[in-house]
Amino acid sequence: MSVALIIPTRNAAPHLDRLLPALAAQSLQPDEVFVVDSASTDDTVARFRAYGARVEVIDPKQFNHGGTRRWASQQVSAQALIYLTQDAIPADDQSFARLVANLYSEADIGVAYGRQLPHPTAGLLGAQSRHFNYPAQGRTKRLHDAAELGIKTCFSSDSFSVYRRDALEAVGGFPQDVIGSEDAYVAAKMLLAGYAVRYAADAQVQHSHDYRLLEEFRRYFDIGVFYGRERWIRQAFGAAGGEGLRYVKAELQALWAAGAYWRVPEVFVRTALKLLGYRMGHHEARLPHSIKRHLSMYSNYWT
Repeated sequence: MSVALIIPTRNAAPHLDRLLPALAAQSLQPDEVFVVDSASTDDTVARFRAYGARVEVIDPKQFNHGGTRRWASQQVSAQALIYLTQDAIPADDQSFARLVANLYSEADIGVAYGRQLPHPTAGLLGAQSRHFNYPAQGRTKRLHDAAELGIKTCFSSDSFSVYRRDALEAVGGFPQDVIGSEDAYVAAKMLLAGYAVRYAADAQVQHSHDYRLLEEFRRYFDIGVFYGRERWIRQAFGAAGGEGLRYVKAELQALWAAGAYWRVPEVFVRTALKLLGYRMGHHEARLPHSIKRHLSMYSNYWT
């Protein structure tokens, strides 16, 4: 069984002092390392080539979360495709080995995604987001779990994931053009085709974000655009089933436990901005193109 590692990059230099040694330390070394770089202006390309990766540079305007990953999968020949973002740092030397082992732990698994731990420098709410969305217990999700999990059934993350090539190709591969959430798209397609999605809690990376308020709005605007255009996902799996309320409660509990009572109003402002961003994104067809470009976190998508 052959393995390829695929990493999209753009000015990744701030992460490479941690990322490259973590890649070199993996007990499972990929047969191919393929980097798709969006015309970095730092030394990203040179450092990955020195590491031994094959690097292809594309125009940033050509980058698409689905289409670029689709193209990258066609540039390698391995049977298992690990996708990693430039800011996801393997937490130990077994991260790749455990992720791939999870992928093949059951015959019907099409994709496995790993646990994301907060970076050592993560803020309180950024860390809480990782703890909430990536618990310590692994799980295999199948279509019948939608009755319990709703749309979370097809939750997956290409920050650290691995696909069986044959399963990926069987569902048509990555979508050619999406604003983001290509991982949820493929996971949903796989579940509907009879494949399972594996959450591999024992395969871990450090990956977190401390989004500012406006960034949260923009991120959820893009999520709303995705689900507004891919309405079949909600029709097939249902809604989040109170997940948003549980998330807010978990944030408030984390602030209370840390004694950061003064940040409680921030949680409600942040939640309101997420809801507003999502709803505006969901109905983006009513907005002028120029406005959408300014509301989106992925502004190049609208160029």
